[in-house]
Amino acid sequence: MDHAHSTADMDVQTLRALVAEQMQVIAERDMQIAQQAAVITGHERTITEREARISVLTAEIARLRRAQFAAHSEKMDPAQRALFEETMAADIAAVEAELEALQSPAADERAKDHPRQAPKRRPLPEDLERVETRHEPSTCTCGQCGGELVHIGDHVSEKLSCKPLQFFVRRDVYPQYACRGCETITAVPVAPTVIDRGIAAPDLLAQVLVAKYVDHLPLYRQEAIYARSGIAIPRSTLAEWIGACGVVLQPLVDRMRDALLSLPVLHADETSVGMLEPGKGKTHRSYLFAYRSGIGPPITVFDFCTSRSGQHARRFLGDYQGALMVDDYVGYKAMFAAGMTELGCWAHARRKFVDQHKASGNPIAREAIERIAVLYRIEAEAKSMSIDDRDAYRQKHAVPALQAIKTWLDDLRPQVAGNSGTANAIDYTLRRWPALARYADDGAFPIDNNPIENAIRPIALGRKNWLFAGSETAGQRAAAIMSLLATAKANGHEPQAWLTDVLTRLPTTKDRDIDTLLPLRNTP
Repeated sequence: MDHAHSTADMDVQTLRALVAEQMQVIAERDMQIAQQAAVITGHERTITEREARISVLTAEIARLRRAQFAAHSEKMDPAQRALFEETMAADIAAVEAELEALQSPAADERAKDHPRQAPKRRPLPEDLERVETRHEPSTCTCGQCGGELVHIGDHVSEKLSCKPLQFFVRRDVYPQYACRGCETITAVPVAPTVIDRGIAAPDLLAQVLVAKYVDHLPLYRQEAIYARSGIAIPRSTLAEWIGACGVVLQPLVDRMRDALLSLPVLHADETSVGMLEPGKGKTHRSYLFAYRSGIGPPITVFDFCTSRSGQHARRFLGDYQGALMVDDYVGYKAMFAAGMTELGCWAHARRKFVDQHKASGNPIAREAIERIAVLYRIEAEAKSMSIDDRDAYRQKHAVPALQAIKTWLDDLRPQVAGNSGTANAIDYTLRRWPALARYADDGAFPIDNNPIENAIRPIALGRKNWLFAGSETAGQRAAAIMSLLATAKANGHEPQAWLTDVLTRLPTTKDRDIDTLLPLRNTP
C-alpha cells in the first residue's frame, strides 16, 4: 500500500510539473503573440504613416507641377523665371526621390509585374574622352567552388565626369634652318594672331567672351574663377581682350547686317540696357535694338543706341523696303509711311486679353483668346509647308477666321465700357488690325514677333553685365559680339567652339573670304 501511495504522489507531482511546464509554454506563447501583435501594430502604424506621407507627397508633386505649368504663362522677369524654374525642378526631384523611397515592397512587386517605362537616357557624346577604370575581382578563383575564373565579358557603366577649369601653355615652335651653301634662313612665318603679342590664345579669348555674353558671368567673377586655378588675369586685361575682339569681329557683323537687309521679311524689337557714365556715379538708360531674319538661316543683329529714338532704327535699316514685324512702337512709323510693309504681332494682341482674363476672369477676354488660338492652330498646320502652299492654306483657313474676329470685335466694342481694360485690349487690336491681318497676305510673313523676343530674352538674364564704359563705341562692340554668338547658337553651332575657330582663322582670312567665317548654315 505504501508503494502505491508513493506512486500516486509521484503522479501528482509529475502532473503538476507538466501543468507548470504547459503554463510556462502558454505564457511564453502569449508573450510571443503579444510581441508579434505589437510588431504588427507597429508595422500597421508605419504603413499608415507611410501611406499618409505618400498621399501628402503625391499631392505636393501635383501642386508643384501645377505651379510649374502655370509659371510658363505668367509674365515674369526672365532672371526670376530662370531661378523659379531651377528651384521648382529641384523641389520636384526631391519630393519624387522621397516618394520613391517610401514605396512599399508590394508596390515594388507590382512594379516588377507592370514596370513603368523609365525615361530614355540621352547617350553621352561619342567624341568625349573616355577615362577607363577596371574593377577586377580580388581573386581569380570561384568563391562558390574554388574553380578557376574565365573572363566572359564586361559590364560597362558610363558616368559623365568633369575637371576644374584647366590652363596650359601652348608653345608654337618655328624651327629655323640655314642653307649650308648660301646661308639663307628658312622658317615657317609666325602665324598672326587677333591680339598682336598678346598672351591669350584664341580658345581663351573665346572662353572669356562666351562666359560674359552667353553665360552672363561678369569679368570680376571670371577673374576670381581663373585665380582659383592659379592664373592671375586682371579684369582690366579681360576687358581689353573683349574690346580688341569686338574690333576684329566687326566686319563679320557688317556682313551679317548686309545679309539681313537683303531678306524680304525682318523682325525688330528693342530692350533697355544700362550704360555707365564716368564721373556721374550712375547709369544712363540706353537701348539694344534687335533685328532678326524672318526667313532663311536665322540671323540676329543687335545695334547699341544711346536712346530709343526712331532715328536709330532708320539709320540701321536705311532704305530697306521689305516687311518688318514690330510692336506698336512709334519709332518705326516714319519708315512705314515711306513704303516699308508693317506687320503686327498677334502675340502682343493676345497678351492684352490674357492679362485681362487673369485679372478678372473676363469672359470676353477668354473668348478672344480662344479665337486667336484658332489662328495659331492654322499656323501650326501650315508650318512645314512651302511658302506658296502656306499662302494658299492661309487664304482658305486664316482669312475667314480673321474676318470672323474682326466682325466680332466691331460688334462687341460699343457694348464694352470705354475705360475698361477689356476695351483697351479691343481698341489695340482694332487699331492695329491692318498690320495684324497682313500676315495672311503672304506665306513668308510671320504671325508674331516671338523669334526676336526669344533672341532678346537672354539679355535680361545678363543685364548687370551690360554696364558699358560710358562709350557708345564700347556698347557697339559688345552688341557685335552678342550678334555673332546669338546667330551662332540659332544656327546650331556650339558658341565657344565656333568662336575659337573664327578667332584662329580670322587673322589670315582675306576680306573677300570673310563670308566663310559667318555662323550661317550655308557657310563652311
